[in-house]
Amino acid sequence: MPALPAADLDHVLRQTDRLWADVAGRRVFITGGTGFFGRWALESFVAANDRLRLNAEAVVLTRRAEAFRRAEPHVGTHPAVRLVDGDVRSFELSPEPFAAILHMATDADVGLIDRKPSLIIDTIVNGTRRVLDYAQACGTPRLLHTSSGAVYGRQPPELRHLPEEFPGAPVLSAPRAAYAEAKRLAEVMCLLAVRDAGIGAVNARCFAFVGPLLPTGRGYAIGNFFGDAVARRPIRIAGDGTPVRSYLYAADLAIWLWTLALRGTPGRAYNVGSETEVSIGDAARAVSRAFDLPPPIAGAVAPPPGCLPERYVPSTARARDELGLLTWIEFPEAVTRTADWLRAQDPS
Repeated sequence: MPALPAADLDHVLRQTDRLWADVAGRRVFITGGTGFFGRWALESFVAANDRLRLNAEAVVLTRRAEAFRRAEPHVGTHPAVRLVDGDVRSFELSPEPFAAILHMATDADVGLIDRKPSLIIDTIVNGTRRVLDYAQACGTPRLLHTSSGAVYGRQPPELRHLPEEFPGAPVLSAPRAAYAEAKRLAEVMCLLAVRDAGIGAVNARCFAFVGPLLPTGRGYAIGNFFGDAVARRPIRIAGDGTPVRSYLYAADLAIWLWTLALRGTPGRAYNVGSETEVSIGDAARAVSRAFDLPPPIAGAVAPPPGCLPERYVPSTARARDELGLLTWIEFPEAVTRTADWLRAQDPS
């Protein structure tokens, strides 16, 4: 797949220019570097390395190193990128000095979460354990763990934005509770690593996103909408379209991830997302308009009047107040940029 848009990488570098001195002449270790989060982190790292002459190196753990080199040679064969074959749960690498570790290796495919919840738990929990052990062996001062807003459980519909202090938890019998509970345990493991091993671990509770490289057909609404649009199919909404979400653009996500990795307070959790509320129906209509398609088709009758819609929207006051992180690219522009990038992959 072609490189990310130059304008997006320019945006990332403008907002992170103060950070890169921390990795100049040093290495970073990235797990999950070939996934959605990881690709944005990796490509922005490569752009910074080239433009700022950092003389840095990214060591990237992946289960498909050779396939990634063939598919994405602009990053997979870049001299500043060293791909290492291995499973996050059991990789064997000699300790090296790293400026930071970005632990992003989790398969969030809804189908896999539903079919193989035990595998999801194993990958998240034992993968985090292995990464923390490796960080301790390396003496790594900083570690970013990408957690999830799922750790809060169901958001009360009357609560507009979920703060980090919200004391909720997943219902154990709920669908996909395995993923949420595994992320909760991984967060606790990171907190213990701060206390017991002095690892500067930060938990990033990630919500919903949009942008180039966004997976389609993996069970998440906006990804499905873009998948329908690219295939020139009518966009279908699985429910009634009333649930409320918010979407952070992927270039902003990359800024947040690097800032949390290098400046976040160890032992602290930060929500990662946008506070701008968008209903699922409005998201579908925005994607339809971007591709000049007919209006979306809803799959269920709207709820009775007065019934509050389901919500999944974070408060990002902590990241904003402590680290100056913002939503620079708002949802309408995010949809337009994503659509433009997808069309460029297949101009026909």
